[in-house]
Amino acid sequence: MKNLLKMSDLSPAELTHILDVADQLKAQQKLGGTAPLLAGKTVALMFSKASTRTRTSFEVGVYQLGGLGNYMNTAELQAGRGEPLKDTARVLGRYYDCVVWRTYRQSDLEEFAELAGVPVINGLTDYAHPCQVLADLMTIRERRGSLAGRKLCFVGDGSSMANSLIVGGLLAGMQVTCVCPQSYRPAADVLMFAHKYGSAFHLTADPAEGIQDADVVATAVWNTAKPGTPESEQRLRDFVGFQLTGKLLESAKPDVMVLHCLPAHRGEEISSAVFEQHAPEIFDEAENRLHVQKAVLAILLAGK
Repeated sequence: MKNLLKMSDLSPAELTHILDVADQLKAQQKLGGTAPLLAGKTVALMFSKASTRTRTSFEVGVYQLGGLGNYMNTAELQAGRGEPLKDTARVLGRYYDCVVWRTYRQSDLEEFAELAGVPVINGLTDYAHPCQVLADLMTIRERRGSLAGRKLCFVGDGSSMANSLIVGGLLAGMQVTCVCPQSYRPAADVLMFAHKYGSAFHLTADPAEGIQDADVVATAVWNTAKPGTPESEQRLRDFVGFQLTGKLLESAKPDVMVLHCLPAHRGEEISSAVFEQHAPEIFDEAENRLHVQKAVLAILLAGK
């Protein structure tokens, strides 16, 4: 593993190794702290859009591993004034041992990684969110003991979270169902990847059908438009019936886990009652962002 740009960068063995290292680092942290595996290492934390969990978990993770994490808002860099991306990449690659970038276009991230000459980690693009999905898989494995054969259902917009959960779940040996409106389907290349897994993958626009007998149901914000705008109103109409409610979850397994990558729009993609009922696993999931990201850093920079 040279970079972590999307889930399909990983083999099943590499995915399992990340989760194993994350388990080890989490256990060590609970016992008093992890070894300074990143001593003398520098990590650029470059953000082109707002963040709570990704920014803070990387900052804390680099610190706990003994390295220096430097947050930068790209609007405040020369890149925000028109400097070519290729120049920023070649400069930061000479200063830092690793770059974490949260941006919009996956193609920009891929170009940056080609030129930086150091490991690059995807902190979220419009196409993929691999760090979040690693945390989701870690949380499921912690609470259920295994991943293989379990049914994972995602309900919502077929964008970054859906793309990454589909690939990550299938790599982990899970049965994966994606439930989204017809006009909000996952990326075409992700569907091509998924269909290679045959009956292990199912795509539907019927939430009740998709959730049937699910071990885990995940969702994410689907109304990403500014409130009150025509796009927001259109999304509210398009996603009628796609809210995780107690009634909808009745067709899942009785002990179903519910995951949400946060922030949560209660009353839209998830009801307040379902969110609070499943808050323990949702906030375990949020905590595990810290541990899986430390694992990725330790593997990329310390040969863990």
